[in-house]
Amino acid sequence: MFQKLKKRWGVNNLNLVLIICTFAIGGSLCGKAGAKFLELTNLDKGILWWLAYILSVTILWPLFVLAISIPLGQFVFFKNYLKKVWERISGRHKATIQVAIFASGAGSNAQKIIDYFKMKTSVKIALIVCNNPAAGVIEIAKCEGIPYIIINNQQFFNGDHYLQLLKEHKISFIVLAGFLWKIPVSIINSFPNKIVNIHPALLPKFGGKGMYGNHVHQAIIDKKETESGITIHYVDEWYDHGKSICQITCPVEIDETAESLAKKIHLLEHQYYPKTIAALLKKLK
Repeated sequence: MFQKLKKRWGVNNLNLVLIICTFAIGGSLCGKAGAKFLELTNLDKGILWWLAYILSVTILWPLFVLAISIPLGQFVFFKNYLKKVWERISGRHKATIQVAIFASGAGSNAQKIIDYFKMKTSVKIALIVCNNPAAGVIEIAKCEGIPYIIINNQQFFNGDHYLQLLKEHKISFIVLAGFLWKIPVSIINSFPNKIVNIHPALLPKFGGKGMYGNHVHQAIIDKKETESGITIHYVDEWYDHGKSICQITCPVEIDETAESLAKKIHLLEHQYYPKTIAALLKKLK
C-alpha cells in the first residue's frame, strides 16, 4: 500500500510519512473543531447534529490540512492535492493531455518527466515507446504502471502501424528522451510542433546521426570547446535539426572528461526538460 502511494504521489519515504501525519493531524483537529463549534448551537445529538457535523468538518478539513502542512513542509503537495480534488468534484478540470515518451536507454530523463507530472491534473504520461527490450526505461514503465510498447524496426519505418497505436492511446504530444531512432515522417506530419527532443550539446554544433551520449561529450572535448550544454528543440525529419526551443549552457573545464561533462549535462537535462515540456503543454490547453 505505502509503495503504491509513493509511486502515485512521487514522494520519498520521509515525505510520505509527513503527508500521512498531515492527513491524520489535520483530520483529528478539524473533527474536534467541528464538535466544539456544534456545542455552541445547542443542537441535540441526532440526525441534524450529525449532518451539521459532517458539513462543518468538510468545510474545515482543507483549512486545517493546509495549516498543518506548512510546518511539516508539505504545503506544495497539499495545495496541488486539494486543487486536484476540487477540479474533480466541481467538474472544472480540463481534458487531460496524453503524452508519450520515446526512449532507448536507462530512462533517467523519462523518470524525471514522469515524477514532474504525477500531481498535474491536466497532463498524463500515458505511454512509453522503446526500441530496446533490454532498456531500463521498460522497468520504469512497469514500476510506474504506465503502458509501454517495444517497437519493431520494419513496422516503425514502414507503414502507419505505430501511428495508429498512438491514436488509440489518444496521444497528443510526444517527448523524445534519449530515443536513438529517427522519427518517421508519417508521425512527424501527424504531430506538427508536438514532438520535442533534448540534445546533449549546443546545436547546430555536434548534432546528427551518431551524436549521442559520450560520443557527443568526447567530440566537444576533442574540439577544445569551452562551453557545452543542452538544446531542447522540435523534431523534424532530420537528426537534431528542428527549431530550437531553448538552450542552457555549462562550462567545459580544461581537465574535463566525457564522464564528468556527462554529469553536468544530465543535471541540466533533469532540471530543465520537464519544466520546458510543462510550458509547451500549457500553450496547448
